[in-house]
Amino acid sequence: MPIPSLDQLDPARFDSPALLKQLNAASRALAELKGVAASIPNQDILVSTLALQEAKDSSAVENIVTTHDELYREDNPADAAGTAIKEVLRYRQALRAGFESVRASGLLTLNTIIDVQQQLECNRAGFRKLPGTALRNQAGDVVYEPPQDARDIERLMSRLEKFIHDEPPYPADPLVKMALIHHQFESIHPFYDGNGRTGRIVNVLYLVKEGLLDIPVLYLSRYIVRTKPDYYRLLQAVREQDAWEEWVGYMLDGVAATAAETVATIQAIKAQLQEAKQRIRSSYRFYSHDLINNLFSHPYTKVEFVQNDLGVSRLTATRYLDTLARDGMLEKRKIGRTNYYINQPLYRLLSGDA
Repeated sequence: MPIPSLDQLDPARFDSPALLKQLNAASRALAELKGVAASIPNQDILVSTLALQEAKDSSAVENIVTTHDELYREDNPADAAGTAIKEVLRYRQALRAGFESVRASGLLTLNTIIDVQQQLECNRAGFRKLPGTALRNQAGDVVYEPPQDARDIERLMSRLEKFIHDEPPYPADPLVKMALIHHQFESIHPFYDGNGRTGRIVNVLYLVKEGLLDIPVLYLSRYIVRTKPDYYRLLQAVREQDAWEEWVGYMLDGVAATAAETVATIQAIKAQLQEAKQRIRSSYRFYSHDLINNLFSHPYTKVEFVQNDLGVSRLTATRYLDTLARDGMLEKRKIGRTNYYINQPLYRLLSGDA
């Protein structure tokens, strides 16, 4: 079935009272999230921890399942044990690379999208060149066949890139446009693999490009995991029934709910940060911002991480961590040959056990 040009959609369709109410709620929640995130002195803490949450949930949409413990013990996908862990860590790596590109250029280009997918899948296949891709339901029936011709895929992606950059101008709120862009990307299905995860990264990169977020901390994947049947049903309803309004409403509700949850998480991280700073500063001579940042960027930290982040010797890093573990600020746990030092309050918060 042909894929409609987004700029041919009447923007007035998205001006109904119901959708405007949803848009206002989503916009307010997103603005609050942007402000709360900016209140954390080292925002890389949020990118490190929340991006890993997103990576886990986004991968779960594709039935790539990992545990928090497995993920927090690893830092580099090349060193990770297990295919699922490698894939989740590559997601975080791809998200970071995409964010750095958008932040540097102010643009969300096809080259950035291709690079994100390449880092996710560890290949350089680029856009699909061979026919045969089809989306099937659980019974194995084909429910949607995306464009099959390589020239059509390139043309449609080029058209989508122009829409992303408002060429020509499309008079709709960026949150509405994000929903349209996501649907279009998933319908084009431009890659052999990784389309779902790439599309979910594109969501947050677009919000950064539009200035609605300073850092990529709004992650819709957990919302999609919770509402997976609705997500796929509404994707298909647009194709079969032109039900764009329902799709946009679903995505706006996701933004509002996810932003509110993320605000609560960041507020809790901020409170834990303050408590840890005060406790370490008052009790130990080795207090430093770099140490605090390490303990909150790595829920499972280890000697090598502290060595690298603080620029200290292995002996010094071990002394710091063992002292904090002895006094109950960290939990020391040996897994295999490695000693991990767990920031339990942060771990419980991020894993949902708080």
